Amino acid sequence: MTTLEQVALRAGCSLATASRALNRNGSVSDGMIRKVRRAAAELGYRPAGSAAGRLGRRPVIGVLIPSITNPVFASSLSSIQNRMLVAGHGVLIAQSNYDPAREADAVAALLYDHPTGLILTLCDPATSSVLHSELPPTVLLNNMPTPQVPAAVTVDNRSAGRELTELLIRLGHRRILFVSGNFAASDRARLRHEGYCEAMAAHGMPTLEAVQIPFVGGYDQLDLSAAISSFSPTAIIASNDLLAFGVIGALRREGLSVPRDISVAGFDGIAIGRLMDPPLTTIEMPDASMGAAAASLLLDMAENAVPARHLDIAYMLRRGGTVRAI
Repeated sequence: MTTLEQVALRAGCSLATASRALNRNGSVSDGMIRKVRRAAAELGYRPAGSAAGRLGRRPVIGVLIPSITNPVFASSLSSIQNRMLVAGHGVLIAQSNYDPAREADAVAALLYDHPTGLILTLCDPATSSVLHSELPPTVLLNNMPTPQVPAAVTVDNRSAGRELTELLIRLGHRRILFVSGNFAASDRARLRHEGYCEAMAAHGMPTLEAVQIPFVGGYDQLDLSAAISSFSPTAIIASNDLLAFGVIGALRREGLSVPRDISVAGFDGIAIGRLMDPPLTTIEMPDASMGAAAASLLLDMAENAVPARHLDIAYMLRRGGTVRAI
């Protein structure tokens, strides 16, 4: 069995420094942390005090997502698990239910098992308390990198929001309403709305006040009667596909047809949108590829001492039958 002394010898440091580097406590340079972690990975060292060491089971990583039931995160999670299976790691899963207050407790629960690293999708990294605590190697998934966590796998949500709005403008729409989950619960939704605002401003069109609703529950009972009466939109952009389905249902309850009366578009590109009649117009996000990329990046950082980096993955606009020219 590999010992900590062997790791320290391979890394060319003292036993105390090797311990601090692996446990991330005390003052150790980033360069030395990478050297020690590389040595540990090369020698197959696992701390005896970790859950894996005590129980003789394989190492694990922790994954935090907003919702296990959302197909977007389920797709990413499946790719993460597949990649980690090949690497011999288990995967611990926690969800925040789009509640920033629950994120710290969820991450603390993941850290209890001394994971090799973390993959986190946070409500908003700019306001999250999670990133101010001591963390193992960590990759943000769907969130932009921060000074505390520079490793991230993202798409350009602002650009996606701008491109989808530009499509509707080219089709003749001028009164475009943005319906979204609460911006405080998702920086992805906020960035998509910012792209919408940029496109409207570029064409000299006023932005309509966004309709924000909770992410968890209520999509099937969405009531847009007040917004339709106030704004008379010819098109509605929903911040995600599940919400777009809720918007279409709400419009039908108002006796309106999609796209004859109001066009509807969303984000994510989940499979059920292609099975609708008509198929949903959406920005297709590479969720599976993003999950696999995040898992590979985390393993490189944790076990090969590769520096943190930001990977930006391309999205695709998929034109369906839920929008029309006017």
